[in-house]
Amino acid sequence: MSIMGISQFERFFREAASLDVDKSDLKRMSEFLNQKLHDLLLIGVAKAKANGRDVIQLHDLPVTKGLQESIHQFRKLDLALELQPILDQLATLPTLPLDYGDEVEANLPELVGGLAYALAKTFKIIDPALKNPQTLHWDKATEIFDLLL
Repeated sequence: MSIMGISQFERFFREAASLDVDKSDLKRMSEFLNQKLHDLLLIGVAKAKANGRDVIQLHDLPVTKGLQESIHQFRKLDLALELQPILDQLATLPTLPLDYGDEVEANLPELVGGLAYALAKTFKIIDPALKNPQTLHWDKATEIFDLLL
């Protein structure tokens, strides 16, 4: 199962960054988004614990200015993501030591959308002439996100 269907995924990357993607890219993107969302939630766990809470709140997540801007750009694309596939994907990852609150859960689709938008734009930064991301591009983009998130 993936966070987006193939046609939605293809449309998203075309509109966000003029990129052509295929089914193999969908699997890579789902893995990337799962890991990055999990990373954000892990930092949220640390911040919630540091503040003596037992539930991750939205303001515990390390949403940077750039990610916030990517979320706004994702909203403009008028492409809704369903919450249940995101929750299903998170369930396949290591369990977090804290639960997240309702506000965090309600915002997961936009967080994922913002991460996906930032990923698409990162491909164009890596190679402005890029039309179809290859393994090398996915590896570079992942390294950049691993460094920053």
